[in-house]
Amino acid sequence: MNQKFFDLKKEKQDRIINAAMKHFYLQGFKRASTDDIVKDANISKGLLFHYFVSKKGLYQFLCDYALRHYFLEVKSVIEINRKDYFAIKKQMEFAKMQLMKTYPYLPGLLEQMKMEKDPLVFEEIRSFQEAYIDFLEEIARTCKKKVYETHIDEEKLRNIVDITLEGIYQEFMRQESSDWDVFYGTLVEYLDMLCMMAVKAPSLQQKTLDSMN
Repeated sequence: MNQKFFDLKKEKQDRIINAAMKHFYLQGFKRASTDDIVKDANISKGLLFHYFVSKKGLYQFLCDYALRHYFLEVKSVIEINRKDYFAIKKQMEFAKMQLMKTYPYLPGLLEQMKMEKDPLVFEEIRSFQEAYIDFLEEIARTCKKKVYETHIDEEKLRNIVDITLEGIYQEFMRQESSDWDVFYGTLVEYLDMLCMMAVKAPSLQQKTLDSMN
């Protein structure tokens, strides 16, 4: 990447970054079109390649850029002494919401990057994928099993939470809303509901078993 990219005005930097994040998130590396990116960013393709050389160079830059911003924001809000999974999840979602005020597609890009398998770029982004996955797993390990009981599969519970929140995120982005307080409030409502279900699950399961006997 041409370091002169950061000499551009911040507004123009963010316009390029947001346009590229949007298309890579929505379409993946292979199908994302640089024609669409430059159209949304309102720049020439020549200028894009002047700074990033290629689509692969642009994608690598975005993965690195998104990961650095994500780590800084999440680490700034997470309370180390809070070990409850749902409490930490709320803090992580708050960090994402703060990032989305400037980069709406940043969380989505990270999730897309985590799943990206295109051989044209896979080796170049593997370290970013591993760093992102390791960070998420580290957060999960710090969470005390407060809401988990022996009847609950922790991995499945986390998957349910992640799928639910991703659905809310996608719906919010489709609406092209910028009411971040409403967005975060909706996430918290769902997290509270899932937490209550997780806590009650063992007793509900036992009641079901008792009724069958």
